[in-house]
Amino acid sequence: MIPRLYPILDRSCFGDVEELIAAADAFTSAGVILLQYRNKSGNAHQMVEDARQLKRRLGNSVKLVMNDRPDLALVAGFDGVHVGQDDLSPAGARKVIGDTLWLGVSTHNPDQVTEAGQTSADYIAVGPVFATGSKVNPDPVIGLEGVRRARGLTRKPLVAIGGITRANCRSVIQAGADSVAVISDLIREPGKSAEAFLRILG
Repeated sequence: MIPRLYPILDRSCFGDVEELIAAADAFTSAGVILLQYRNKSGNAHQMVEDARQLKRRLGNSVKLVMNDRPDLALVAGFDGVHVGQDDLSPAGARKVIGDTLWLGVSTHNPDQVTEAGQTSADYIAVGPVFATGSKVNPDPVIGLEGVRRARGLTRKPLVAIGGITRANCRSVIQAGADSVAVISDLIREPGKSAEAFLRILG
């Protein structure tokens, strides 16, 4: 069962690792039980250092997922990995992480959702639902209709991502998503923001 709120800790949003960990602390204190660490520009050494500090601080209080790198997920003792369309395939990632860790897959259109549904992925992310500023070259926006279409194509847990805020998250769940992944709308006052999301999402 995937929780309603899935915060993504994007390293580029934080000045240093202390800020990153403080946000993670605030999220877990608010009741968050699943977090993803994402670093699109750092080297493997920095990613492992950040990830290990997160793991040390949070322990087993939250499920930790590494973006893109199944190898680093293992090294850091994380609970899963999330791969995109341009990363290692779900089958390749599964070979690295084994059967017990979580595997998430990003999708952006109905064909990719269908394909991901036939893999060993534990959940499927779909988006961007709304316009997003967290990617340099984002895929086309799919809107709430895209979430509805994706819901009809898979029975796997569905995580909606892209431009999701406190103002629109309920509509995304109502369109069929099981969970919302959020970056930007959680950065200011992470604890209070996460509490607000959890309240809205019920």
